[in-house]
This record gives sequence, structure tokens and C-alpha cells, in this order.
Amino acid sequence: MTVVTLYGRPGCHLCEEALQALRRVHSRTPFTLEEVNIETDDKLHKRYLERIPVVTVDGEHLFDYEVDEQALEQRIVYREGR
Repeated sequence: MTVVTLYGRPGCHLCEEALQALRRVHSRTPFTLEEVNIETDDKLHKRYLERIPVVTVDGEHLFDYEVDEQALEQRIVYREGR
């Protein structure tokens, strides 16, 4: 199953909006959702702080700042071979 990872931090309104978008896509197209708090890892914090939220699909960078729901759904369907 495709793994979608959301890198963000608590209190980030854009991260919350991205999470809501990911949940909407998840309701239509199943995938494993992982949430990573960048504040728990110094390297991630340094790497992503100015770009959050960051979304990856199976480790491949896909979005910064906001989620394009249609593009994400198409990417998942393509990866799953549906």
C-alpha cells in the first residue's frame, strides 16, 4: 500500500489544512498516512521548517505548503496500478 507522509509541527495551520486534505483523499483512495512532527528531530526541523507542510509519497517529495488533492489521488492510483 502507498505510504503518504505529512511532515509538519503542532500549531501550524497550513499543516492542519494539509492533514484535512489528506483525509479527504484517503476517504476516496486508500493509503497509509504517516504524520511526522519535525520538532522531534533536529535534522528534519532544519530541513523542513521553512517549507511545512511537506508531503511525500513513498518517500518521493510531492508537495510543499498545500496539497493538490486531485494530483495526489492520481499519483496514488498510478502507483497502485489501479
